[in-house]
Amino acid sequence: MRIDVLTLFPEMFEGVFNASILGKAREKGIARLHAVNFRDYANNKHNTVDDYPYGGGGGMVLKPEPIFAAVEELVQAHGQRKPRVILLCPQGEPYSQQKAEELAKEEHLIFICGHYEGYDERIREHLVTDELSIGDYVLTGGELPAMVMIDSVVRLLPGTLGNATSAVTDSFSTGLLEHPHYTRPASFRGWEVPDVLMSGHHAKVEAWRREQSLLRTLKRRPELLEEAGLTDKEKAWLAKMQAGQPEQ
Repeated sequence: MRIDVLTLFPEMFEGVFNASILGKAREKGIARLHAVNFRDYANNKHNTVDDYPYGGGGGMVLKPEPIFAAVEELVQAHGQRKPRVILLCPQGEPYSQQKAEELAKEEHLIFICGHYEGYDERIREHLVTDELSIGDYVLTGGELPAMVMIDSVVRLLPGTLGNATSAVTDSFSTGLLEHPHYTRPASFRGWEVPDVLMSGHHAKVEAWRREQSLLRTLKRRPELLEEAGLTDKEKAWLAKMQAGQPEQ
């Protein structure tokens, strides 16, 4: 996968792209990560990329010319098929694990990181394929959301994680929150690891993990259960747990 980030601050990505999981994916050639300064595509002698909004008002608006020129050059140079062009914007669709899994199937992603008051509307209407947001709050720019999304996508690419099943069992990947994890020591300050996890009985371990995922989701994000595809047996078991009835 190739990922290009259009930004006015490419230096922000140097550490992120070269460390931890993203750095390893880059070294292995799994992901080609590039930060592109779209100021280089400005078509005026001062290299300005923003201007005052028509109709008045506070703040500056990103001009369409540099953004269009940068995307079109990247597509022409590297794209065998049309890439997903993602606008980072608090007005966009809320980002989710399902969206990360969808984007991980693409060959080329281009992220556009804005600053100032906003984008010229023609960028939204005629260039981007997706508008995405990581939450209902406003940041100074799109760089941090882009880093979040890129991390969540690249970790799903085959060969990125040491354990191929890690991403499959993550919270939200199954529609539920992930089960609790334990490691050594078996006893720490009087707190014990559940016996079932040390039993060596794989079927019982998996059943315990599934139940714990169901309970954790019930307690923390009950709305997720509606779309989790539960069996009738699981629904009945959860109803008992919610009613405070003991297990049989």
